[in-house]
Amino acid sequence: MPAMASRSGSRRRSMNEINMVPFIDVMLVLLIIFMVTAPMLTPSSVNVPSVGKGAKVPKTRADVVIEKDGSIRFKADGNERTVPLQSLGATTRNWLKDQPEDTPVLISADKSVSYDSVMQAMAALQRAGVPRVALAVKQGG
Repeated sequence: MPAMASRSGSRRRSMNEINMVPFIDVMLVLLIIFMVTAPMLTPSSVNVPSVGKGAKVPKTRADVVIEKDGSIRFKADGNERTVPLQSLGATTRNWLKDQPEDTPVLISADKSVSYDSVMQAMAALQRAGVPRVALAVKQGG
């Protein structure tokens, strides 16, 4: 009987290895899921459309130009000056007093300017009661 006990003891050794096959299978499935869904995610960028020429170009207009450094220039009647964002609405409203009612204010900005800067300028003009605010777009395709 002692001989049998030694043989059964060698068969009952502890298993100290981890089976890696299920882990690898799960990782491959996750990799495939990420590879399929990654092209579907869109980056947070805005594609501004390009348009052709407008049919009727206004005779007078004011231009609000937002520079790369965030400074704002107000151009109207051949005059150009830098204005802070806080006084952009008042400056524009004062200029519009002497202009026809449908005179537009055109906002143009470099493509590297943040979207937030353009929206702040547009909000300042709307708070001031400017009736026609437009965004400049690039001509052609």
